[in-house]
Amino acid sequence: METTELKRRTHLTLLAAVSVLFACTQEEATVCRNDPPGFLITNIEIIDGSGSPAIAGDVRVNDGLIADIGDLEPCAGETVVDGGGQTLAPGFIDTHSHADGGIFDHPDALVVVSQGITTVIVGQDGGSPYPLSEFFSNLEHAPATINIASYVGHNTLRSEVLGDDFRRAATDEEVAVMAGILASELESGALGLSSGLEYDPGIYSETSEVLMLAQVAADAGGRYISHIRSEDRWFEDAIDEIILIGRETGMPVQVSHIKLAMKRLWGDAAKTLAKLDAARADGVQITADIYPYEFWQSTIMVLLPERDYTDREAIAEVLDQIAPPDGIWMTKFDPNPEYVGKTLTEIAALREVDVVTAFSQLAEEADRMRQETGERAESIIGTSMESSDISELLLWPEMNICTDGGINNLHPRSAGSFPRVLGHYAREQNLMPLETAVHKMTGLTAAHMGFTDRGLIRQGAVADLVLFDPAIVIDRATPLAPTELSAGITSVWVAGELVFADGAATENRPGKVIRRLMQ
Repeated sequence: METTELKRRTHLTLLAAVSVLFACTQEEATVCRNDPPGFLITNIEIIDGSGSPAIAGDVRVNDGLIADIGDLEPCAGETVVDGGGQTLAPGFIDTHSHADGGIFDHPDALVVVSQGITTVIVGQDGGSPYPLSEFFSNLEHAPATINIASYVGHNTLRSEVLGDDFRRAATDEEVAVMAGILASELESGALGLSSGLEYDPGIYSETSEVLMLAQVAADAGGRYISHIRSEDRWFEDAIDEIILIGRETGMPVQVSHIKLAMKRLWGDAAKTLAKLDAARADGVQITADIYPYEFWQSTIMVLLPERDYTDREAIAEVLDQIAPPDGIWMTKFDPNPEYVGKTLTEIAALREVDVVTAFSQLAEEADRMRQETGERAESIIGTSMESSDISELLLWPEMNICTDGGINNLHPRSAGSFPRVLGHYAREQNLMPLETAVHKMTGLTAAHMGFTDRGLIRQGAVADLVLFDPAIVIDRATPLAPTELSAGITSVWVAGELVFADGAATENRPGKVIRRLMQ
């Protein structure tokens, strides 16, 4: 009896195996025997992230990886997703994100995944979670929808070592202590060192300090990314500084959110790119990222490198050459939250003062509250760039896309950067082929960050994927509605798990911590 039952079960198992094999082609048979069954995305145009032309085909996902690509038939028990003729691309990678600031409160990361972004790089502008090992551990215990990698912030190191006594050059001994902390943080899997040299406390550092710390990152196989020392008055010198760091350390260096943010620089995109190309020809591995808007978001004091809000002449120069009063508006002002959303011109009218006086008063009041609370009390959006420069910079072969946005951010870049490039620049402006735009969000970005397992649709890669409609994809966020979700992003998968569909985040939280591969 037992022998008969065993034979029957064996026969049924064989029949099941045969049925699976006949449901697939011979070439797919091994994939189809995978357990559990994955899913097949059919009826799609595939843009693989390499910059190559799109192809019609199907993509099979199994166990979180891309299992096969081509003209495929469904396997037994396999879920089929009809792509409706839309475009499937690798999940987008944001090389400059501030999502670390809100990811635990908003693990769905809706404004991120709704753009098709599946991986973000945090620890930017010289500021990183500290200690990084604790941040990574918390993420692993409470995952998000998205993957997260991080740099170590130079400003974070400076704050740990110098404390409130940061308005000076660091001593050799202090730099050595910073280097020790950096080495420890790099062991946690950080990608490298980031700097924010327009911000406190990094603005007071000497190049020699940054170079020594960058060498520590380089020796560990890391990278360097920088909000450079100036994006306006001393822009050329700042570019020279990051080129020097790349040349001296030999490691890849990246200019964060590159911009020509001053009237005298407008129209100089070709000159800037020629300098970067010359550095690359000389062996410097320099790259850059950019977000596609003419306005930025930061602090009011970033406009005053001397940090002197009583200097009316300097303020007048700012309003004339960098950001006009109609192009500056408050996104945060704790001393008087009613100012949020208003321009400097409007606030000056409410106060019945001129715009220079209003600027000075706002900076002073915010600084006073910061000293009392220890927290930043204001932020602004400033309009400083020309669209023609942005277009020219976007076309540079080593330029990838970023948002410079967070989870709760009042700049529309947080919710719209990637769809804006796809819809406005690639489709409406015909600035570049769609395949090039996707490359700047995926394969090129992965290369710039040192990722080898994502960023391309190829067999064995992590199945971070985005399905979108190239005919309608576009950003809808504006300064007055900064969290408005984009149109045309249909579905997003992270490691093969659906995280965005039907205009909403799902309950899945498959995001992983991405650590630098140790040497």
